[in-house]
Amino acid sequence: MNPDFWQTTPLDELTPEQWESLCDGCGKCCLEKFEDEETGRIIYSRVACALLDLETARCRRYAERARLMPDCIQLDPKTLAWPNWLPETCAYRRLAEGKPLPPWHPLITGDRESVARAGESVRGRVIGPGKDAEPILNLIDWVR
Repeated sequence: MNPDFWQTTPLDELTPEQWESLCDGCGKCCLEKFEDEETGRIIYSRVACALLDLETARCRRYAERARLMPDCIQLDPKTLAWPNWLPETCAYRRLAEGKPLPPWHPLITGDRESVARAGESVRGRVIGPGKDAEPILNLIDWVR
């Protein structure tokens, strides 16, 4: 794999391996969220998808997520036409908007733990769905 492929290859020309490596594993996209109808701003809650492993911030059933969670959005170049629902730190969104990867991204650091050390992972900061996990009552402001 070209070590700096994200700088030279358009998103719609990435190999599946390159595409998957763009995910930093932060888990932010797996949080329940709302769109403010007046501003269009995305507001995150600390309630995670039922498939998100709260200890690792990784999907427990990644290959089956679309079947198991029908509202799970599969990222591809078409779904990135409107990337505002993704966090500002997301590599897919940043590249779609012509921005560089953040300096803590694993493709830059060579270390999957750099995301957590930078404070960008949801690990240990979110809750799973359940009767006490009403998303509207669990809004957060730490996701960018």
